[in-house]
Order: sequence, then structure tokens, then C-alpha cells
Amino acid sequence: MASTKKVKELQQRREEVLLGGGEKAIQKQVAMGKLTARERIVALLDEGSFNEYDLFVEHEARDFGMEQKVLHGDGVVTGTGSIGGKPICIYAQDFTVAGGSLGSMHARKITKIMDHSLKMRIPLIGINDSGGARIQEGVSSLAGYGEIFFRNTLASGVIPQISVILGPCAGGAVYSPALTDFVFVVDKISKMFITGPEVIKTVLGEEISMEELGGARVHSEITGNAHFFAETEAECFDQIKELLSYIPRSNSEPVEKIKVAEPDKKYSISRIVPADKKMPYDVRDVIRSVTDSSDFQEVQAKWAANIVIGFGRIDGKTVGFVANQPKVLAGVLDVDSSDKCGRFIRYCDAFNIPLVTLVDLPGYLPGVDQEHAGVIRHGAKVLYAYSEATVPKITVILRKAYGGGYIAMNSRHLRADFVFAWPDAEVAVMGPEGAANIIFRKEIAAADDPDKMRQQKVDEYIEKFANPYVAAAKGFIDSVIEPKETRSVLIHALGVSVNKSIGIPQKKHGIPPF
Repeated sequence: MASTKKVKELQQRREEVLLGGGEKAIQKQVAMGKLTARERIVALLDEGSFNEYDLFVEHEARDFGMEQKVLHGDGVVTGTGSIGGKPICIYAQDFTVAGGSLGSMHARKITKIMDHSLKMRIPLIGINDSGGARIQEGVSSLAGYGEIFFRNTLASGVIPQISVILGPCAGGAVYSPALTDFVFVVDKISKMFITGPEVIKTVLGEEISMEELGGARVHSEITGNAHFFAETEAECFDQIKELLSYIPRSNSEPVEKIKVAEPDKKYSISRIVPADKKMPYDVRDVIRSVTDSSDFQEVQAKWAANIVIGFGRIDGKTVGFVANQPKVLAGVLDVDSSDKCGRFIRYCDAFNIPLVTLVDLPGYLPGVDQEHAGVIRHGAKVLYAYSEATVPKITVILRKAYGGGYIAMNSRHLRADFVFAWPDAEVAVMGPEGAANIIFRKEIAAADDPDKMRQQKVDEYIEKFANPYVAAAKGFIDSVIEPKETRSVLIHALGVSVNKSIGIPQKKHGIPPF
């Protein structure tokens, strides 16, 4: 049994370390509207579940007067705990200790908990709040980042990796979040950038604030680097808890099935989609009309809004949704939306989450800007992701599926397991108006009433080609269904696909159009 003296010494050492950078540094952190590292961990994890490791680690720097400095825990808190009863590994950089700067021991603490999460096959959460590399440690700091990046890549597709940006994340540090699965940001708190405002001013002579350069809204709306945006840290933690309820602990475990609840009756699928195909609607309402309890957690909601991605449940099991959004750019595919849904498809496939695709689009976005931005290469990512995916893949064509967009959005030709279409769906090379103007241009030009003739030819084209029955006759669509049947059809299709198994050519890996 430990002596009283030794126990008191342990208690004293703990108290010193738990103070981080000291009362003044903590007060400064609070003044910036931020929680401390340990407060964040306690707020996120189940009550009483956190176990901290490497509490007494210290830095090993011996230059520039560093040998005289005590950096408690070397500026990062690491440990294990649980969220919703599920075990997780976590680290949180402590900005009160040397600005949360990353040195060799700081990095070693992070890589140690990363190794633990991979070994134990449980999710990893990293809370980033750091001024960057510790300059006094030189190349040792850079080596630390490299070790972290390597482990991010090693764990990719094996365990969920979540990055939470709750302060600055600058320079090389930004590449760890970029390698993880989901990035969470908080308004007015999160900052991510390669080169800071001072460097930009020195090199380019331009004045810009941290918020304008790499704030939460910038990465949620413009760059697409962030997947979830929150107004407060508390809201951010709730988002993380919700996400973890949808995804598995690792790629070798299924998502836990929960009790089934019917969709909310206010989401009546028969009333959501207008009969007029030119009228927009919110496809998220269609998703909520088929999910349990009408719950849906959207991912990257503020970026590339012409495509909607996210998680819901059908019959108690997690499903990944990909849906064109007619409210924005008529739901077309473009450079950003292709990147957005291509990456999400690959995430769901890696973690064995079935995919449901809701189709309503006129095709890819035309224009010189898109062509020059590489829409061919970016658009190919969607084709690659769907073709590569081996999880159950189910498609419902709601209204329009034209041209390359029809093929890309999980068509039978990319090996969708089931393809359904509503009765008003149009499946064609292009829209009826455009097709009629090309095919029947001579008849229209020669007619006494060109407008009347054009409409007549449009109707003729719709009857012959732009309907679901032509594709159904060729076996490209499995069934034409009533909108009200959508949820029951999805439940059945997912149920019979649960043990899906396919053979793929033996290879080290494919070469996606990065």
C-alpha cells in the first residue's frame, strides 16, 4: 500500500499539471470564449468516463532557454472514454501551455493515442487548438507532424477519425484534419490556414483577418474543408455525439440497430415533389419522409448545396443518402458537388453503410468555367466511387435523370442493386425541350405555328422516350413505383441486400481521378 506521503505527492503533482499553463493563461482562454482542453473533453464524453494518460510527460527541448521551462503535459491532453456508451480515444491540444505548440513529446503523446485507437479499433477524436509547430524544437516538430499524418492515412477507412477545430490550426497542422473523415468547426473560434495573415501581408502586401482567411464560415461555405458548422462549442459537441450514433466503431463492426419509429406525418412524400418538373422543392423533405423518426444528419450542408449527403436510418439501420437538390442550380452535378458526393460514397463503402440515391437532375453543369475547372476529372470521381462501392446501392429516380447525370447517379450500369422510378420520372439523353428542338428543328421551322409544333414534338418525345417505361422495358429500372411506396420498397430492398457479396478483380488498389 502506498505511503501517505507518496499519495500526497501524487495528488500535488496532479494538481499542478491539471492547471495547464496556469490561472492567467486559463483566464485568457476563457476571455476568448473558449473552454480549456480538459473542459472540452469532459463536456463531450460521457460523465465520469475519461481516463487521462501521459499526464506527466514533459518536453525534451534544450535550446533557446527551453530547458528552464516547465510545460505541463507538453500542451496536449490524451486519453480514453466513451460517448453514448461507446469507447473512443481522444486528444485535445491545450492552448494555455505554450500556445498548444507541437513539439516532439507533444506529437509522441498524440501518436501514442492514435496507435491505441487503431489497435483497439475504436474512433479517434482530435481537438485542435494550437499555434503550430514549436519553433524552438526545429525539425523535430516537423517530424512529429509527419508521424501524425502517416497514422491518419494508416487508420483511414479502418476507424472513424474526427477532427474538431476549436482555435487556430495553422501551417502543416492543417493536414491532419484534412486527412481525417469529418471536420467540425465553430463560428468565431475555428481558424484554419496554411499561411497566416502576417505572411500574406509581408509577401503580397494584402491585409486580411484570420476570420476572412480561414474562419469557420470560409471552410464550411467556400473551401468545403469543414463538414459540420456550429455556433457554439456545446452545439458542436452535440453534432459529434449525433454523428457517432450513426457510424460504426470500425470497418469490421456493424452499426448498432435501434428501435424503429415511423416518419413524422408532416413529411408527406406525395405532397413534397411538385408535378411541374420546373418547380423546385427541398429534397431533404423527401429524405425525411422515408427515414425513421424523420431524422437526418446532413454533412457539408453549407457547401456545394446542389447535392445533399448525410445519414439517416431506415428500419433501424444507418443509411447514407446522396440526393440531388432541385432548390440549388436545379440539382446539377458540378466540380464541387462531384467531389462532395464522391468522397461521401467512398466513406460509406469503407464502413459498410448502405447507400440510397435520390435522383432529380438535368445533368452536369455546362459552361466554360466548369470545363476549365476540370469538371471532367471531378465528375469522374462520382462514377468511380459508385462503381467501386460494394455496399448495397439503391436508387430512386424522382423526376429527371438526363444524360451523363443519369449514368453517374448510381444507375444500373454502375451496378446499382435496385433502381426504382416514380411514374412521372423522365429518363433520357437530354430534356424533352432541348431534344425536340434538335430532332425536329426542320418541322418546327417550317410550321405555320412554330410554338404549337414545338410543344407537339415535345409531347411526342416525352411519350416515346422521356418516361420511366422505356428504361424499365430494357431492365435498367427494376420497378416503377408510387411515391407513397418509397419507404416500404427501400426497407425491402435493404433487407434483401444485407448479405450482399460480389467478386472484384484482384489488385493492390485502383487509381481514382484525384
